[in-house]
Amino acid sequence: MSRRKYDDTGDYDNRERKRRRTDAVEIEDRLESLIIRVGEKSTSSLESNLEGLASVLEADINNYRNKILKILSECAVKMPEKTTIYTTLVGLLNAKNYIFGGEFVDLMARKLKDALKSCMWKTARYVVRFFADLVNCHVISTNSLLQLYHSFLETAQEDNAPQVRSDTYIYAVLSSLPWVGRELYEKKEQDLEKLLKHIEIYVNKRSCKHVAGLRVWRSDSPHPQEEYLDCLWAQICKLRSDNWQEKHIARPYVAFDQVLCEALQHNIPVITPPPHSPDNTYPFPWVVFRLFAYTDCPEGPILPGAHSIERYLIEEHLHNIIKQFHLERKQCASFLLDFPLKQKIPLEYVIVEVVLAEMFHLPASRYLQICYGSLLIELCKLQPATMPQVLAQAVELLFERIDTMNTCCHDRFVSWFAYHLSNFQFKWSWDDWLHAAKLPVDHPRAKFVVEVLQRCMRLSYHDRIAEVVPEQFDCFVPAKPKVIFRYDPDLGGESYVWEILHATIRKMSKHVARLQKDMLDSRDSHRRRRSGAETRRASDESESNSDNSSDEDTARPRPTEEEIERMEEKLETAHTDQKNLFLIIFQRFIMLLSEHLSKCDTERRDYDTHWYRWTVGRLQQIFMQHNNQVERYGKTLNELLFTPDLDSHILDIFNQFMSLRA
Repeated sequence: MSRRKYDDTGDYDNRERKRRRTDAVEIEDRLESLIIRVGEKSTSSLESNLEGLASVLEADINNYRNKILKILSECAVKMPEKTTIYTTLVGLLNAKNYIFGGEFVDLMARKLKDALKSCMWKTARYVVRFFADLVNCHVISTNSLLQLYHSFLETAQEDNAPQVRSDTYIYAVLSSLPWVGRELYEKKEQDLEKLLKHIEIYVNKRSCKHVAGLRVWRSDSPHPQEEYLDCLWAQICKLRSDNWQEKHIARPYVAFDQVLCEALQHNIPVITPPPHSPDNTYPFPWVVFRLFAYTDCPEGPILPGAHSIERYLIEEHLHNIIKQFHLERKQCASFLLDFPLKQKIPLEYVIVEVVLAEMFHLPASRYLQICYGSLLIELCKLQPATMPQVLAQAVELLFERIDTMNTCCHDRFVSWFAYHLSNFQFKWSWDDWLHAAKLPVDHPRAKFVVEVLQRCMRLSYHDRIAEVVPEQFDCFVPAKPKVIFRYDPDLGGESYVWEILHATIRKMSKHVARLQKDMLDSRDSHRRRRSGAETRRASDESESNSDNSSDEDTARPRPTEEEIERMEEKLETAHTDQKNLFLIIFQRFIMLLSEHLSKCDTERRDYDTHWYRWTVGRLQQIFMQHNNQVERYGKTLNELLFTPDLDSHILDIFNQFMSLRA
């Protein structure tokens, strides 16, 4: 045991160093809290808070420059609802410290490049919006922003690139124009008109085959079913006709115009969209959901028109709230009802429409169905005086238009409504739907009532459901459950077969995914083992990393090349089985539909029956619910089943699906 003289000076230095580190962390945490919370409710005005925060940050820039840059850049993309607040803050800092402003612009440009390479399209769109608003704060020059816009528009001229790629880039440009349109109109009107002309040409010539497969309703009455880019373009055109004046975006930088206009501006570094790669994934297009018209809302604030830019801005803000808080229903409901401009709009109607738009989103909802059901219940609890009535009105409108509703959306409507009723003692104005009892059993309204009651019985019991509905609905009430003999040949009905079909597809997809993951992990482990010796010699840091990798490898058996080859063979066999499964399923659908169409043609009667619509809807549902798996075999399906000589009514469904990624 070694004996060393106690050094009280060294101990003091260690404590002092530790205290300095602690103080630095505390200051960084304080700065982060101040930046994140700016714009929240306060006794002081937003302008005074921004001015004070800018002074605090300027004093700490030299010591905490990187931390401040990092926080501001993250807030720019993670809190898009506060875009104008943070652009104003950056503008004030740029006016005080030009070098810091340039560093921030460079950092955001790198973030945009990384987002484009990584296919993080929402992040990229928020950065473009932030750049657009920085023009209003005199941080970025209008010429460099227009240069960025034109580089995005060049994707429309690319050869052998899918339309969804250029759609994504042009959507990023269009969605940022509400923030900067007025500034460009006043200073660069000709350049702005040239930009809009290019976009107009693109929007008018693009293919819209995919729209029919993404519509919630087949009918355009009472609301047109518009594709998202067409709708946003119409909203931008309306904004242009209003001289780029909108009434939704808060612009705190107007109060600092005298300070900001004296600041020097920066240019955005040249950003060229990375070339298209087959591995790139782009967002699916979608159709804008519309349920309410202004006439559906009571006296009070008027619902903005479908083509007003305010409608787009409000809906996007609400969608962002749901995205941010969808895992916390209480917080999500609270933030939705606390919408900043709630006094200017019929908020409950807009919220219900946005939540239902999320629920009915095609090809698949963004989140689990229970998310939307629990959120709507929470909204009813927080706003009991108005929200239940608005939701009931929405259900009535959906029921009125259910005749032309997409089959996937019909199923989601059934599932949600039954769940909602189970939380409100199954109380509903059933008498208003008595006419459904006189309709054919395969009519959408009759089928809806039957399926809702079946699901309600799963959530309760037979006698309870039988007593809450009127006698006229006895034909809809499910049969009273009885003991089922396991080997009864008649076990199971239509819905049971449909559930087995989807369960089989899901099971096969999980099997393929598991084999693929095991094979990739084994390849990676084998590659690390072979390159381990070279990695260990690279550097001290690489040495520690390779040691960690070696520890991980020794913790599990290392696969040999022969084992990896066997895994690849298993995966190939699984892919073949999955492909054959889809071929069998689609072949059966084609046979059924072709037989129906041929028979109707021979007998000279209308083919568009309820049976035909349900069968076509189920075919679409296979494509939509399992889109990633089906897309892998699109070429094979096109060559073997969905050939040009197939009836156009069936072939159109396949073409609509394939155009989603085209």
